[in-house]
Amino acid sequence: MRELPIPGMFAPRLLKRFEAFAADKRGIAAVEFALIAIPFFFLIFGLLEVCVIFIMASVLEHGASEASRAIRTGQFQQGGFGELAFKNAVCAELFDLMSCGDKLSLDVKTFSSFAGTNNPSPIDGDGNLDDSGFAFSPGGQNDIVVIRVFYEWDLMIPLMSKPLANMSGDRRLLQATIAFRNEPFGNSAASGT
Repeated sequence: MRELPIPGMFAPRLLKRFEAFAADKRGIAAVEFALIAIPFFFLIFGLLEVCVIFIMASVLEHGASEASRAIRTGQFQQGGFGELAFKNAVCAELFDLMSCGDKLSLDVKTFSSFAGTNNPSPIDGDGNLDDSGFAFSPGGQNDIVVIRVFYEWDLMIPLMSKPLANMSGDRRLLQATIAFRNEPFGNSAASGT
């Protein structure tokens, strides 16, 4: 006949099994990685998106700055070039990193003083680019000109980069602004004297 276990006998056995289970370290790295994987990848991909946006904004700023030099010196006005030629000049300076089709918009305006340069945000209430107030007026000699170049950048990882979007459709509006006074270009500047 089999003896019945004494009521306090199971407690030491269970305690030993629990201690062995708690001391077992196999698989702990996988569990720890599973706990931090989502925040880790969110941080990595978010950082990557911020870096790409910063680089593209710098490239856009460079393109606007280089192309605006022709307006500042009067070469653009004296050559009779229009908005499309200026857009092509900006695109030529973007190192083929951005497509210049409908995503690139220009706003070139002339002002009487630097204090009077009022340039509100071109994003409407629905999160789209409102270019109805844009113009192309490169000005004449000694005029104050403000050039704004906009590019609608599609976010690479929309689900993770949602806080970076400032437009509808998971897009970010990149902007480069150049303000200057045109040089006193005259006929003597055009002839090279």
